Amino acid sequence: MFDQRTTPYAALIMRLALGILFLAHFSLKFFAFTPAGTAKFFASLGLPGWLAYITMAVELVGAIALILGVYARIVAIVLIPILLGAIFTVHGPAGFFFTNPNGGWEFPAFWIVGLLTLALTGDGKFALKPTPVKG
Repeated sequence: MFDQRTTPYAALIMRLALGILFLAHFSLKFFAFTPAGTAKFFASLGLPGWLAYITMAVELVGAIALILGVYARIVAIVLIPILLGAIFTVHGPAGFFFTNPNGGWEFPAFWIVGLLTLALTGDGKFALKPTPVKG
């Protein structure tokens, strides 16, 4: 059972928190590591360097869409592969705890749970373009 009066606000809080996290994650790559540095890091992992630019674009657009509430349920699902990629290439080999060197997979996995929760709960209050749902 859920409280129909507060669930939209809970989804709003989740949507904003996830959007801000993705905005911060993008900002770290863009301002601290720089796009070229991020591409070099991707290449050091055996990934194509150009994938860094796509990843950063998806993070930025996804963050804005989540914050504004533009098809947030779909965006939440679209962002999951970014985190799965982070787990399988960097954080997974570092172990579970995020305090390990290179950060473990604990935090990205929990982040995925948040995205799934938002996708299942709904866009939340004040969504500018709610995800159309049939059924």
